[in-house]
Amino acid sequence: MKNDVKNVLYSEAEIEAKVGELADRINKDYEGKDLLLIGVLKGANVFMCDLMRKISFPIQIDFIAASSYGHSTESSGVVKILKDLDYSIEGKHVIIVEDIIDTGLTLKYLIENFKSRKPKSLEICTLLDKPERRIAILDVKYIGFPIPDEFIVGYGIDYAEKYRNLPYIATLKESVYS
Repeated sequence: MKNDVKNVLYSEAEIEAKVGELADRINKDYEGKDLLLIGVLKGANVFMCDLMRKISFPIQIDFIAASSYGHSTESSGVVKILKDLDYSIEGKHVIIVEDIIDTGLTLKYLIENFKSRKPKSLEICTLLDKPERRIAILDVKYIGFPIPDEFIVGYGIDYAEKYRNLPYIATLKESVYS
């Protein structure tokens, strides 16, 4: 697996520190409020688990699975909901927890879908941001790291369902996915 890695962008220690910073901001912004974190599966799973453990007040969690990639490295632009929420978000403060924002098309779809469900507030928290590829205009309140326009894996993010278990964020050698 390590032989497929081109280079490490963010180490395990850097990720841990950044998750702590994001949690500190959420702690200040939402303490005493009815907060629901919604993780976008599968990629945000690891990030959300680490993030929620650093939040210092009771929260609720839920997950949604949506995809516009399949086994490709490029978004198809067609968003499919593979698993919907288990709980109502009406009247709650909601933060969508994403692993990476690329084109933003999936997230834009989710935001529009969630707004129709009448949350009290709706914000986005992403570990990684790839602004060069953005198509959809998004207002992202919590951003971890910027990343270059390269295909990345690790810390929950996959290529063809592999590499999620890497404890760091890395680029893959092009020979792996071309």
